[in-house]
Amino acid sequence: MLIREIEEKDNKEVETLIRTCLIEFGANKPGCAWSDPNLGCFYQVYQDQKSKYWVVEKDNKIIGGCGIGPLENTKNICELQKMYALKEARGTGIAKELLKISLDFAKKYYDKCYLETFNNMVAANKFYQKNGFVQLDKPILETEHYACDVWYVKSL
Repeated sequence: MLIREIEEKDNKEVETLIRTCLIEFGANKPGCAWSDPNLGCFYQVYQDQKSKYWVVEKDNKIIGGCGIGPLENTKNICELQKMYALKEARGTGIAKELLKISLDFAKKYYDKCYLETFNNMVAANKFYQKNGFVQLDKPILETEHYACDVWYVKSL
């Protein structure tokens, strides 16, 4: 498996990856990544100096991905964005590598990393907690992901 920065040619495949995972967890609804108008153009979205998106590739197929971007209207807080993995990537340790790359990048520009997810993504919640994210009682601020019901933050 190879972790690399997103390329323009990856846009559609990354959108398919995310939508596949959202369907699996019943999150194919408004108020989460499902309705994000930028899902099909991540290469373009993550061109800012303080933003980056990585993909996990295996046998010329994207099986995972994760991004870092600024949390709008905050100072020095980034957001771990669109971290998803197909079933074949789960349990392989690749998510831990992907998270490390993401947080190492984030440390260059931010003091904290925030994320929003769903309670029914049990393995993901355990993963975030195991990797130092602290669960919050409410979101840091209201985002377009109003359907998410679990929030975390980690000091960098």
